[in-house]
Amino acid sequence: MQPLVATTAAELRAITKNASIALTPTMGALHEGHLSLIKQAKKLADINVVSIYVNPLQFGENEDFDSYPRDLSADCDKLRDLADVVFAPQDLYVTPQTVRLALPPLADELCGHFRPGFFQGVATVVCKLFNSISPQTAVFGLKDFQQTHIIRLLTAQLNFNIDIVAAPIVRETDGLAMSSRNIYLHPTERAQAILLPQALQMAAKQIMEGVPPAQAAAAAAASLTQNNFAVDYVEARDYSTLGAPIGERIILLAAAKLGKTRLIDNIECVLPTAAKTAPNF
Repeated sequence: MQPLVATTAAELRAITKNASIALTPTMGALHEGHLSLIKQAKKLADINVVSIYVNPLQFGENEDFDSYPRDLSADCDKLRDLADVVFAPQDLYVTPQTVRLALPPLADELCGHFRPGFFQGVATVVCKLFNSISPQTAVFGLKDFQQTHIIRLLTAQLNFNIDIVAAPIVRETDGLAMSSRNIYLHPTERAQAILLPQALQMAAKQIMEGVPPAQAAAAAAASLTQNNFAVDYVEARDYSTLGAPIGERIILLAAAKLGKTRLIDNIECVLPTAAKTAPNF
C-alpha cells in the first residue's frame, strides 16, 4: 500500500492521532540502507512515519544543497508497504530560524570540524521533527555514528521521551557503506571507494593485534592519501563517549573525499584485552 503524504504537522497529527509512532528521519534519495532502518521502525509502533526533508541548515556555503537528489514520488514508491505516512513538511521554517541550539564541544570535532554548523543544523531540524511528530521511537543509522551519538545526547538532555534506536550500517556487496551521495561517484571512483572500508578494516585488525589505536588510524589515513583520497580525518575514539580511547570498545571513524564526493564510514573494534568479543569482519 502506498503511504499517505502529509505536508504539515496538523495533517500528520490528524492521521496519527492516538497511535504510537516510530519515526525515521531522512533527506530522501532513499536506498537500501534507509529501507533497512524503516523496516526496523515498522516493528516498533502502530504507525511508521518517514520524514523526507532536505534540511538547509545542515549544508555549508559550498556544499550540495541545490544539487542534492530530490524525487518524492520515487521515494514514496520505495516505501510502499513499509511506511504508513511520509512527512514531507512545508512548514518547518515559516520564519528565519534565528534560534539555534548550543551543542557540546564534540559537535565541533570530527565531521563538525570540517563542516562547521552541520550538527547544529541537524539538531535543530531533529528537534522540529520531534515536536511536530511526537514519536515514541526514532531510528537513526550508525553510518552517521557521530550524528547518532549527538542525537542521543540531545534527546536525553532536552527531556524528549523518545527511544533512540541505532541501526547498523548497510553495505554494498563489495563493502562500501550505502549513501545517497554514492551516486555522485564516477565509475572509476566507485571502484576505488571500497578502499575506505578496507583501510578501516585493516586498522581495526591492527588494533586488535596490539597496535596503538592512534598509530593504526594514522596508517589508514596515509594509505587513503596514497590512493588519491583527500582525507579529512581517520580517528580512533571511545565507542561510548566519542572521547579519547579509554575503554575496550573503540570506534574507528573516517571521512574523506574521492573526487567531489565526501564519504564517511566507521567500524568498531575491541582492544586486545577484550579480543574474545571482537566482531568478525
